[in-house]
Amino acid sequence: MRQQPKTKSPASDLTMHWLVVGFTSLLLAGYVVFCHTPQGVALQQPLADHDRILLRTILYVAAIVTMPITNLIRHIQLRLNQTMPGNKSAKSRYLLTVIVSMTLIESIGLYGLIMFLLGDGYNTLHIFIIVSALGMYLYRPKVSEYESIVEALAERSKTA
Repeated sequence: MRQQPKTKSPASDLTMHWLVVGFTSLLLAGYVVFCHTPQGVALQQPLADHDRILLRTILYVAAIVTMPITNLIRHIQLRLNQTMPGNKSAKSRYLLTVIVSMTLIESIGLYGLIMFLLGDGYNTLHIFIIVSALGMYLYRPKVSEYESIVEALAERSKTA
C-alpha cells in the first residue's frame, strides 16, 4: 500500500498567526505583572481627580468603540483578502488581518496601563485588560476564515 503524501493542514499554516496572539497576550500579562510590582506603583504620577475621571471616561468610550470598529475592519480585510489582486499568499494576507486586529485590541489593554500610571487603581487596569483579552479571544485566528481566503484565491486563479 502506498501512503498518501502528507499535506499541510490549514491549522499548521496559522502558526505565525497564533504567535502574534501569544505575543499580544504576553504583553497584557506583562502590564498586570508590572503594575503589581513596587516599581510599577512607584511610577504612578497621579492626575487631579477631575482630569483622571474625564480621561478614564474618554478611554472607556474609546474601548467600547474599538471593539465594533475592529470587527468592521476585520470584516473588510477578510473580504479584501479574498478579492484583491496580487501575488501574496493567503497566509500572508490573513497574517496582516490578524496583526491589525490584535494591535487594535491590544490598545484597550494599554489604556488600562496608562490609567494605572496616571493614578487610577487596579480595578480600572483589570477592566481594560479583561476587555482586551476578550477581544483577543473574539478576533483570534480562525481556520474557517483562513480556508475561505484560500478557496477564494484558488477560485480566482482558476478563472484568470
